[in-house]
Amino acid sequence: MTSFSSLGLAEPIVRALTEAQHITPTPIQSQAIPQVLAGRDLIGIAQTGTGKTAAFALPILDRLVRHPRRPEPKSVRALVLSPTRELSGQIVENFEKFGRHANISVTLAIGGVPMGRQIRALSRGVDVLVATPGRLIDLAENHAVRLDQVEVFVLDEADQMLDMGFVHAIRAIVRRLPHKRHSLFFSATMPQAISELAGSMLHDPARVSVTPVAKTADRVEQRVIFVDKPNKGQLLAELLSTEQIDRALVFARTKHGADKVVRVLAKCGIASDAIHGNKSQNQRDRVLASFREGTIRTLVATDIAARGIDVTGVSHVINFDLPNVPESYVHRIGRTARAGREGIAISFCDHEERAFLRSIEKLIKMQLPASDRRGAGARFAVPDAEPILLDERDETAERNDYVGRGPGGRNQRSQRQRSGEGRPEGRSGEGRGRNTRSGSEEGRSAEGRQARPQQPRGEGRPEGRADSRAGARHEGRHEAARPDGYAKPNGSAGRTEGRPARAERGPQRPAGDIGGLGFMKAVPNRSGQRPSEAKRPVR
Repeated sequence: MTSFSSLGLAEPIVRALTEAQHITPTPIQSQAIPQVLAGRDLIGIAQTGTGKTAAFALPILDRLVRHPRRPEPKSVRALVLSPTRELSGQIVENFEKFGRHANISVTLAIGGVPMGRQIRALSRGVDVLVATPGRLIDLAENHAVRLDQVEVFVLDEADQMLDMGFVHAIRAIVRRLPHKRHSLFFSATMPQAISELAGSMLHDPARVSVTPVAKTADRVEQRVIFVDKPNKGQLLAELLSTEQIDRALVFARTKHGADKVVRVLAKCGIASDAIHGNKSQNQRDRVLASFREGTIRTLVATDIAARGIDVTGVSHVINFDLPNVPESYVHRIGRTARAGREGIAISFCDHEERAFLRSIEKLIKMQLPASDRRGAGARFAVPDAEPILLDERDETAERNDYVGRGPGGRNQRSQRQRSGEGRPEGRSGEGRGRNTRSGSEEGRSAEGRQARPQQPRGEGRPEGRADSRAGARHEGRHEAARPDGYAKPNGSAGRTEGRPARAERGPQRPAGDIGGLGFMKAVPNRSGQRPSEAKRPVR
């Protein structure tokens, strides 16, 4: 097919394509659109940036134009599921652009924004609903949307859906759909899990693949740099200072790691910003707009947040951390070399990531050109860059990320929770000194104690037991932890005045620790005298 007009699309759609200067369909569009127009279920495989969105949006619009009917209240005629908010927003933009001359209603349902406006839009019924799985389930459980009249169901970026642990949400949504429907799956890669999911949801699907499975973008120049982990920050600053970069997208494994990269680059005088799950939707939209406009030329992102970043002019993709899932590498480098342009993908690899690199090279069926910047002989063009050192919790999260995920991505979901994914920003674990096992100064800071109140010192152990072996050990720890002149809170230091010395008061024995509160009972000392009052726990 040499033009959209020859595909048999309705005239209002062809007119909108012409106005947008879309004349010739891409390979995935020319092969998929006729199959969808014929009414067949479809599995479409194409690398990122090849026009998958139009491959399903155009035939859906054609169906709605040729068979117009007003949707019933709260009902949906076409449902598109995508993994991220950014990608969902771009899909809506495509439907609106190509359906500008058709009377088609399109609604976006994503998290991070109030649900009220979405409920009001759905109350009238919509032709096309583009949604993320979590928000759609919330709307369905609140009886704000009906899915029993869906005519066309699209699952976009199906492989990433499974990587993010959405398989159970997807199955729950599919159970609400009518059995007789038109289903389309689109993905950049086709692992076995996706094939199994497609087999359970599609009926005799046509398979369209315009590139071999897991083939990376042809126009991307790829290379890897071996580097010591503490020196990654300096190396990144050097590349951003010396390479001819239009826009650079830097990938970090964790949200905290992404924020640390931004801080280190700022110390080197390099402006950047981060986009990840801890950012509000307004923050993510503002950062992405600045990146598109070129106000910020370096964007640091996690895998989840980067899905849907369709920005032309990304000249470099830099893998600060190699992904533990090799298919994610394909998605990452697909952010560059879009729309026929060329791009560069540079990956940092430390000693712990060698296994990830081998898996990636096995998947893409090529060995990446490598250079070595390890050891004392490494020299960096930006010597003032500070090393990015993750704290104990971040490194624990990274080690957990190395573990392979179980069926359906369930392990991946738990890994994201351990690394702080999905937690409120103030509870990510960075300042919780009580849980920091390393015993470092940062972990034992006052900030950490404030984040999680400590139990009383010497709880349940009276000071008078210093003559016993266990009490002596306790006393040693107690005295070492409290320097001279330590003042108890709430003026309790003054209560010790007038009391007998520790050795004079005699031993005391706990009568039982009630609920860990340190309630004590005084017992007679050797002279038969009883202290005037029970030992009060230090608070």
